[in-house]
Amino acid sequence: MLSKFVPLPPRPIVSAAETTARAKKFFEDISQRRTVRDFADTPVPKATIEWAIKAAGSAPSGANKQPWTFVAVSNPALKTKIREAAEAEEAAFYAGKAGKEWLKDLAHLGTDEHKPFLETAPWLIVVFQQNYGIDETTGKKSKHYYIHESVGLACGLLLASFHQAGLTTLTHTPSPMNFLRDLLHRPLSERAVMIVVAGYPAKDAMVPDISRKPLNQIAQFFE
Repeated sequence: MLSKFVPLPPRPIVSAAETTARAKKFFEDISQRRTVRDFADTPVPKATIEWAIKAAGSAPSGANKQPWTFVAVSNPALKTKIREAAEAEEAAFYAGKAGKEWLKDLAHLGTDEHKPFLETAPWLIVVFQQNYGIDETTGKKSKHYYIHESVGLACGLLLASFHQAGLTTLTHTPSPMNFLRDLLHRPLSERAVMIVVAGYPAKDAMVPDISRKPLNQIAQFFE
């Protein structure tokens, strides 16, 4: 059955020159976003997290299935459990599980198996992908489409939302992440994709002196 269609919500009329100015302004702001590993324990309102997750949930998705679940954790005891489980996986990773090439590529960042930010930062948002849906009435499975792409789009909006709110973030992906499904009591239909650590940076926070590829290395135009 065809969905009901409604008029596109009103959008401001923007001149061609203004579109360029706005795009440039957004770039200048979002390009200041950096991955931070040193967080302050300063509290962040739950409402801030809620609005950021709502923004992430507005992402496009295959057949509008919205195959994501965001689990926000501020409980100190639970954050400690997450850190302990993540560091156990990371210890194996840095002990050689990752392979020499991967560890060599990470070496310049100075990372290791110790992840204190998982306890220090006020919020951890664990992003799960829903591999399939479950009808609440019948209990039957329903297919989801373009799951990885859809969840990736949502995660990008989540990071941008936190940056817009004045917070810093870190995407943490211990492997494997099955412990997150167990600790957070998520169903077998879901798989953890990443932990988004969110909060204010520590006063002495440092970030690697790295650069992004220039436009001519990431884009091609046919005019």
